[in-house]
Amino acid sequence: MSFFEAVFLGLIQGVTEFLPVSSSGHLAIAQSLLPDFSQPGLLFDILLHLGTMVAVVCFFRRELLQLMLAPFNRSEEGKLHRRILMLLILASVPTAVIGLSFKDFFESLFHNLPAVAGMLLVTGTLLFVAEKTRKEGRQEGRQEGRQEDRLTWKDALLVGTVQGAAIIPGISRSGSTIAALLLAGVNGETAARFSFLLALPAVFGAALLSLGDLREVAASEFPAYLAGTLAAFVSGLLSIRFLMGVIRRKRLIYFSAYCWGMGALLLTLSLSGVI
Repeated sequence: MSFFEAVFLGLIQGVTEFLPVSSSGHLAIAQSLLPDFSQPGLLFDILLHLGTMVAVVCFFRRELLQLMLAPFNRSEEGKLHRRILMLLILASVPTAVIGLSFKDFFESLFHNLPAVAGMLLVTGTLLFVAEKTRKEGRQEGRQEGRQEDRLTWKDALLVGTVQGAAIIPGISRSGSTIAALLLAGVNGETAARFSFLLALPAVFGAALLSLGDLREVAASEFPAYLAGTLAAFVSGLLSIRFLMGVIRRKRLIYFSAYCWGMGALLLTLSLSGVI
């Protein structure tokens, strides 16, 4: 893998990780277009995810600090943060079970472009239904949605299960988890924050599982791997800020159209043998 390819893929990862368009799907498409692209396992993809997760840590550093100090904070605010921390831990359980049980199967789908295209169509549909439901709720005068203090264990198990399924390339992790919480009646910004924080243990866990692949990376390729990770971090930080603004303005429907268009195009090109 060249330095240019690594940076190119890092930028794609950073931009698409937080926008609800499936970073794994876009990486699979981009990697299929690069001649003779190869990597040990999914190590490079995991490193790119790590770059974007560092962006999450930087953007939500205040929330993360509050969660870390929650066990020692006996105030009402500390009680709320302890509850959120427990919900994040609970939500991580189904994600880990699904990821560990179907790891090999999910990895095989990265080379199946028709499957990636189909999952992009699914992502678009999830976003459309979630945004339409939220819009209908506003028109009927219902409240905007539940805040963090009203999240439940059912919400945690739901979003954790959806995140586990989102390992499938083409299913947007951020899009599917945010959509699931919106459909469950959770406020948009609350859904986005919980989704981003929930991604941290999942990505770090996947990174630990991929450490063994480091032995197969040539020393000459390490600079390219690091450059790709840095590119993912910088573009990811900008992407988070952009998506939070989109959610406030309630414009997820545009990403639904994008996923449908990209999925239909990819399905056509792959089935016709063009790519």
